[in-house]
Amino acid sequence: MEKPSQQHSHFIIFKPFGYLSQFTNNDVSKHKKKLLGELDIFPENIMAIGRLDEKSEGLLLLTTDGKTSEYIRSSKVEKEYFAQVDGYITLEAIEKLKNGVEISIEKTIYTTKPCNAFKLNYIPEFPKRGKKIRDDRHGPTSWVSITLKEGKFRQVRKMTAAVGFPTLRLVRVRIGAYKLANMKTGEVKKLKELVK
Repeated sequence: MEKPSQQHSHFIIFKPFGYLSQFTNNDVSKHKKKLLGELDIFPENIMAIGRLDEKSEGLLLLTTDGKTSEYIRSSKVEKEYFAQVDGYITLEAIEKLKNGVEISIEKTIYTTKPCNAFKLNYIPEFPKRGKKIRDDRHGPTSWVSITLKEGKFRQVRKMTAAVGFPTLRLVRVRIGAYKLANMKTGEVKKLKELVK
């Protein structure tokens, strides 16, 4: 007799600024940090597929299915980010981002893989962030789209800094076929399945 297939749960969320991409916290020094479990009631064994650091926002997929998580975290699935950077980003800087730049990963120099990058010719409409971004009195800013198939720790922030335009705000807008679209900060949607 065959075992019934396990029913997995999947969610798409808009991770707010200031939240860790996890549900439990064993680090005593981080006891005041906000966790994903505060956004909704989730089933046991739920996990974030990949991570967004505490200061980053946007699309995060959650699942109880380890195999699906492993696939989506792989280099087969694109992740697109919109980064608000300090200053008017130049075409030269965009080309460097596209071709790969040297960043530091765990004290080792790493060259990022070629990626898709371009300057946005509009200001994306995201909900206001919990912590204010500096205003124009401190100089101009611009927005760039960066699409990766890899995900090193704080990679987008390190990439824009490496070409001279530090990231002020970072929002993941797409993972594969899933888009942030018009979701509100902290919004959680249950999915029937995760399309690979």
